[in-house]
Amino acid sequence: MRELLWLIPLAPLLGSVCLMLGAGRLSARAEAAIGALSVGLAAIIAFTIAAGFLSNPPAGGVFQQTLWHWLDVGGFSAAIGLRLDPLSLVMMLVITGIGFLIHLFSTEFMEGEEGYGRFFAYLNLFVAAMLLLVLADDFLALYIGWEGVGLCSYLLIGFWWRDPANGLAARKAFIVTRIGDTAFLIGLLLIASRLGTLNIAGAMNNATQTWQIGSPVATLAAFLLLGGAVGKSAQLPLQTWLPDAMAGPTPVSALIHAATMVTAGVYLIARTHALFLLAPAAQLTVGVIGGATLLLAGFSALAQNDIKRILAYSTMSQIGYMFLALGVGAWSAALFHLVTHACFKALLFLSAGAVTMRLHHEQNIFKMGGLARRLPVAFWSFLIGSAALAALPLITAGFYSKEAILSGAWADGSSGRVLWIAGVFGAFLTGLYIFRAVFIAFFGEAHTEVSGSYGWRVIVPLTVLSVLSVLGGLIELPPAFGHVTLLSNLLAPVLPATKEVTDITPLLLASLAGISGIALAAVFYWRPTRPPAETALWRFWHAAAGFDWLYDRLLVRPVLWAARVGGDDVIDSVYDGIVWVTRAVHQQVRRTQSGRVRFYTAGLAIGSISLIAIALLR
Repeated sequence: MRELLWLIPLAPLLGSVCLMLGAGRLSARAEAAIGALSVGLAAIIAFTIAAGFLSNPPAGGVFQQTLWHWLDVGGFSAAIGLRLDPLSLVMMLVITGIGFLIHLFSTEFMEGEEGYGRFFAYLNLFVAAMLLLVLADDFLALYIGWEGVGLCSYLLIGFWWRDPANGLAARKAFIVTRIGDTAFLIGLLLIASRLGTLNIAGAMNNATQTWQIGSPVATLAAFLLLGGAVGKSAQLPLQTWLPDAMAGPTPVSALIHAATMVTAGVYLIARTHALFLLAPAAQLTVGVIGGATLLLAGFSALAQNDIKRILAYSTMSQIGYMFLALGVGAWSAALFHLVTHACFKALLFLSAGAVTMRLHHEQNIFKMGGLARRLPVAFWSFLIGSAALAALPLITAGFYSKEAILSGAWADGSSGRVLWIAGVFGAFLTGLYIFRAVFIAFFGEAHTEVSGSYGWRVIVPLTVLSVLSVLGGLIELPPAFGHVTLLSNLLAPVLPATKEVTDITPLLLASLAGISGIALAAVFYWRPTRPPAETALWRFWHAAAGFDWLYDRLLVRPVLWAARVGGDDVIDSVYDGIVWVTRAVHQQVRRTQSGRVRFYTAGLAIGSISLIAIALLR
């Protein structure tokens, strides 16, 4: 069955191609069926292969499949191949499983929208690119998938293209992530030139044998890869694109911010962990960036009134936790939180979508109110997702994965303890901002009329994700709660072990922080409230600490000014001269087209005589 691995990215890719070729000729039902079932087929194949992989692991715990060789020159080769190991297995299951549920939800959410088939074509292409990224055996194939998700994010964020603001948001996401992608590409070229291969496993093995810990070249390569990671995962300083990405349809937000694009940076660092172990400075920077981002995003989420932007900043914050875990060497904890976050963040976004589709697409939480009794399905789904996000102790998956991260930080020594403090304060902020949204939107006085009803295509994904958001944490439990290590045991062959913490004190303090945040939200927001006063501090955090303002003045405006000033520079004069000469020659040549046959005949005769004369004289 493993030989069918290539079908997993191919199925959604073929679905996308069929939808593109059938544009305007397929019914809406056919478009929905192709879009959802192609990803569903990939999920079925993925889970079947996973069952076989777990019950009968391949030799060495790795299955490799070369699709074709890209080039082989002077001893250097690059191939398009797939690699199935525990790390790619986990990512594959998350992408196909969560991706199918989002596709199913989308078939109802997007009904009646212009470009229904185009939406699923883009969505399928996105899933195919992400699957290639995580299954790639070679940096070349990984980079193709990496750029593929960047392209699809542009297409999906700007899906409602008639609104210029959506086009601007799409361009912003594309340009900002390109900055990180440029660093990533330079890093790949450095790795290829110094290590002689683009095969991921081969490059990491060569790096370990070639470079010493702290090597300048290894450190430079790690920082370049980190540049790509912070761009795709919306971490400081390239985080500004993600809140504006809310311009896309809600299922797009669920897919980009839950199981796919924003986790690409986490996956990249985990996949190349051997390089970061050789560059302690780069690894520490990963943790510092994560800690700083989770705090900045937490404060920013508190100052938002748009339910989707609150969730967008929460995504930045939770990815920050994953970066923090990678920075302190809690590798499996980062992947554990990636899995649980995919479940509860997809649930939150789809629940928010379920709310807005019944409220005429209203997204301001202060214009909602009283939804707990009017939209019970959406309410309970959002409440479960919020509890998991806030790491409500014992009963949510988010509690166990966040606890694993904070335990890893606690065990890392002095620098880890500083990051642990940031993580605990971030847990307090998380409980505060997400339950602020819960109390304002779902309790109190109703402000907007509810219309319509939900079909099974909305209810089923919400139900499944709700169950996963509660029970998903049981795959990895700390020593104080039974010490289950299913996920870390699975990942042990490909990721270094994480130091265990038997002291229950950090766990209790982290739990208390989250509960305190929820309690404070209840104190301030349980009763109906008005939008907050726009104080200077509120405006500062509403604008996410002014990064957009700063970049606009330092980068955007100077570039636009230079473009205006250089509009008539000497380079343009050269091309203007070429145009002038071409037009002048044209004016002279066109006079020969007079319509007088005798001149044409004379020209033919002169030309023929000239050719004959040249031939005879030679």
